[in-house]
Amino acid sequence: MNRADTARTEPRVRGWRWAPAWILAYVALWPAPGYAEGVLVLGALAAIVHLAVSRFRGGAKLLSNPAWALTSVLFFAYWTPELVSAIDAIDPARALREAAVDLRYLPFLWLVASAVADPRGRRITFGGLAIIVGIWTLDALAQAATGASPLFSGIDGIKHAISGHGMCTPQEVAAVDRLSGVLGPCNLKLGPVLASLSPFLLFVGGRRMGTAGWLLAAAAIGIVLVLAGSRASWITYAVALVLSGWRLVGWKKLIGVFALGAIVIATLSATVPQVRERLMRTTHAVTADVEGVDSALSGRARIWSAALCMAREHPINGVGARGFREAFPACDPAPGQTAAWGTGPALHAHQIVLEVLSETGAFGMLLWLAGLALAWRAWRFADEQARERARPAMWALAVTVFPINTHLAFYSTFWGGLTLLLAALYAGSLLARE
Repeated sequence: MNRADTARTEPRVRGWRWAPAWILAYVALWPAPGYAEGVLVLGALAAIVHLAVSRFRGGAKLLSNPAWALTSVLFFAYWTPELVSAIDAIDPARALREAAVDLRYLPFLWLVASAVADPRGRRITFGGLAIIVGIWTLDALAQAATGASPLFSGIDGIKHAISGHGMCTPQEVAAVDRLSGVLGPCNLKLGPVLASLSPFLLFVGGRRMGTAGWLLAAAAIGIVLVLAGSRASWITYAVALVLSGWRLVGWKKLIGVFALGAIVIATLSATVPQVRERLMRTTHAVTADVEGVDSALSGRARIWSAALCMAREHPINGVGARGFREAFPACDPAPGQTAAWGTGPALHAHQIVLEVLSETGAFGMLLWLAGLALAWRAWRFADEQARERARPAMWALAVTVFPINTHLAFYSTFWGGLTLLLAALYAGSLLARE
């Protein structure tokens, strides 16, 4: 049977018509985490029901077989270490409960992958994500100009009308020292979120308006990220600019973009005290003094020492996913001293490699590397058309897990959900059968 005959006998992949709406609703509701989680759970149930009604015979119409396989493998590379780490975790009951709850991600990831399984779904999903990033960026710029986020003010007003109190406490509002945007002053993740999702807006800007569109999107997001104050997001965004910009504008112009960005940062540091304070804190890292480095990293040197201690003490399967805070006191290199982050133990390792090693051990690291190898193998053997349609998702996933950086907790509900979402978008779009 030749290739043409095979194509005629294989079912045409058409994705799931309503899948893009589920994905965009989930992302758009991140400012209200409880509702976003509800959409995720409902989406997972809808995917299971949809497959059960068709007795899984319609699976080949939702996704190609390679896309089914890669999406599932990437999930199990994330989830299996979590399960195995629960065997002798510090709090086994909680660890097993977390692993059981995280099974909801698997059918949701099938839903995500099916959302980008055909050209219509990819256009809606990737375009919708770009629109969300653009709206959140404009909202943050409005906050920088007026002092208040229009979107968050609207959400906060609705919360007041429903429950009689706002999204954040007065103390959290008073303590905020950076641009918080739509996520609000009690959820200071605007920088990491925009940096991870920025490739979708950069891709659409470059595709629709060429170099001018890419530059406009890059400048707007860049200003917001500097004002948002997360230095980890600056590194993430720099990698995103390199991945998306070198093919479009070339290396010489890209160097010019970074030079202009340095000028903008210097200008903002001279006019915005919060930016100046973070840049001054960063310069402490060049000193040979250990305390200076720890101060520059907001206490992360102390956290990383504790993470290495956990990896040594529990080398096989770690202290348990999300067990870092319970294990921290026993591995704290400076017990009794006030930490840079304040009182209480550190909540997670703040670095992907150390998080995996400390919480899931060598077994977890092996499976994460296996998932990475399979994702890279799929990219390496894909044709140029497949790579082009998966490029924004690949960029977003790559910058999110870029190891030479600090990170949010990958085994937390929010950041774990975001990372798995990007993994499924990558698998579904790269291995879509046109």
